[in-house]
Amino acid sequence: MDTRDFDFWQDHSLYYLEMAFRKDKRKILENPDGYGKRTGACGDTVEIFITVRNGRIQGFSYHANGCLNTHACANTVAFLAEGKTVNEAWEITSENVTDYLETLPAAEVHCAELAVGALYLALSNYRELQHFPWKKLYQKK
Repeated sequence: MDTRDFDFWQDHSLYYLEMAFRKDKRKILENPDGYGKRTGACGDTVEIFITVRNGRIQGFSYHANGCLNTHACANTVAFLAEGKTVNEAWEITSENVTDYLETLPAAEVHCAELAVGALYLALSNYRELQHFPWKKLYQKK
């Protein structure tokens, strides 16, 4: 993408624009079944909260302190993960996120990696809490 003549509104895909400005998933879930938090080298932070029913991700929200690209990636992860089984969600990659967004700048791929990494931590936390449910009482967010 040539940034010299780049027009943000005209040159980004509709998928990118929708995910960058979507706000319905930007919230903190109380008592999530899985929680993951990652901070990137750039200083952006993504926290992901999931609820799981019958092995499927039924609720997904995130809290991010970061740039518009980070929000676009976190929303895309929510879009890709919600309704999937936990095992299917493990298959989501940063490449899936960048492919969906179409116009995420190459220099911002780390935002997709950050969001997917937070998802993996939430899935791992969910798995751990299935084995040790008492730990849910002591989770710090």
